[in-house]
Amino acid sequence: MKIGVIGIEGGWSSEKLADTVAEKTGGERVLINMEDVRLDLPSGDAFYDGRNLRDFDALIIKKIGARYSPDLLDRLEILRYLHEKGLKIFSSPYAILRALDRLSCTISLQLKDIPMPPTTVTESVDQALVALENYGEAVFKPLYTSKARGMSVLKNGPDARAAIEEYRAENPIMYIQKTIDLGDLDLGIAFLGGEYLTTYARCKTNGAWNTTTASGGKYRAYEPAPEIIELARRAQADFNLDFTCVDVAITDDGPYVFEVSVFGGFRGIQETSGIDAAARYVDYVMEKLK
Repeated sequence: MKIGVIGIEGGWSSEKLADTVAEKTGGERVLINMEDVRLDLPSGDAFYDGRNLRDFDALIIKKIGARYSPDLLDRLEILRYLHEKGLKIFSSPYAILRALDRLSCTISLQLKDIPMPPTTVTESVDQALVALENYGEAVFKPLYTSKARGMSVLKNGPDARAAIEEYRAENPIMYIQKTIDLGDLDLGIAFLGGEYLTTYARCKTNGAWNTTTASGGKYRAYEPAPEIIELARRAQADFNLDFTCVDVAITDDGPYVFEVSVFGGFRGIQETSGIDAAARYVDYVMEKLK
């Protein structure tokens, strides 16, 4: 069984998944960087390091870039072409396309009445000011980002317009979310094949406004109430992702979903529950291929 991993060299989860695939299949360890893939049309062949990706039994997408950006959409289109031509890919590129863009993910969640923090989307500085006046304080979030990179926390006040104009220069479509009190943690609720796997918490350690590990957050075990798991299950259900983590905050106003992650990591799961998510994922893929 020949399975390749789409990922990034040096990425903990990517390297872990590639090692696990080689161990479980007894085959070659192939970690594929999408930057170095060549798609030839109309032959439909795609090459990486002398290998034709169409010769693989399956590909597992862990990461398609070191940073979230619109460039990832074009890489996904290459994978979508291969998938449509019959190559098994987990998760399907189409499923990832629906959730990768923060706005697309939010619209899908809101159409299902999934509770989220109050959110405004606009290209207008004037309308962004109205939203900030209503919220008092808000997080301005790029449409393509992870671990809070590029996010700005702005407060309503005399300097707000200038700050918004500066932000808009880099982010023409502004995604503005009211700041909510997270307490000291939020949750990553993991699903494999749509079935609940486990939950871990990301905890603040240094007074940062967010809980991401990039800002010093630490993982710890957490057992959510059944209704929280059910909320996360509903949030991820229609995206049809083979592996995902749903980000959930527990607040005084009830639980809020932030996003359904297309590239949920394995480290938090392993450190808090001892579950080898990479091994579970590879077993799942091999069973699907049978």
